Amino acid sequence: MPTNPQDVNSEKPISFAPGPTRDSRFVVKERWSDCLNLPPEHPDHDLEFFHRQMNEEINGLENAARNLADFQDADWGVRMSIARQASDEARHVEMFRRIMVKRGSRLGRYPVLNFQYRIITNVDNLVGRLAIQNRSFEAEGVDAVEPEIEKARAKGDAELADLFEMQLADEIGHVRFANEYIARVSKTDPMSVMRVGRALNYASQGFLWVMGQKAIDGATYARNERGRLEAGFSPEEVRSAVAERNARNAGS
Repeated sequence: MPTNPQDVNSEKPISFAPGPTRDSRFVVKERWSDCLNLPPEHPDHDLEFFHRQMNEEINGLENAARNLADFQDADWGVRMSIARQASDEARHVEMFRRIMVKRGSRLGRYPVLNFQYRIITNVDNLVGRLAIQNRSFEAEGVDAVEPEIEKARAKGDAELADLFEMQLADEIGHVRFANEYIARVSKTDPMSVMRVGRALNYASQGFLWVMGQKAIDGATYARNERGRLEAGFSPEEVRSAVAERNARNAGS
């Protein structure tokens, strides 16, 4: 059964599904503010990021696997895309694990969050899940990764830049197949539009509860317009996303 963490600053609880299993090496937290959150100038900032990103990629793999298990009657094309995504996410886990260990960290050194899994698997339909995971969370990744590539190249860190380049290419593909699937299903099943809307509204509330406004406002990177177009968003959707991000940054 879903649990209902209560935000001390919220008037109503936000429902989450149970979290995925982690072994004793991992410390799992509920909210971003409970994590270490080292500042960018801290010498271990990158190691903490690699560790948390590795766990988020595990969440991505777990979500894709759950979609395959929970929606076995979905059409073969989207199931194949989800299976490829699971393979990509497993490769991302290994990429971040390798670079983290190589640069001096270890599994379980920093707390992790499993909010993506707990939000997504609490949705009972495939279009809603793909709207949250791929069209929303991974689309944000398309935005966030591009400046990290530029920073790594500027520092002469080719290994890290190449890692992010591979991640970005995969994320664009994940967003694109979800956009195509949601558009196709919505043409034949108008109720899917409502399912997507409800899922995104729910995810927005859950994300706010987990991250808090401070963390959300701290994400000041721009929209990756070219990446979003390649990922299957329409020009109008990209313009709207850019305007929304610019307005939020201006108010921060």
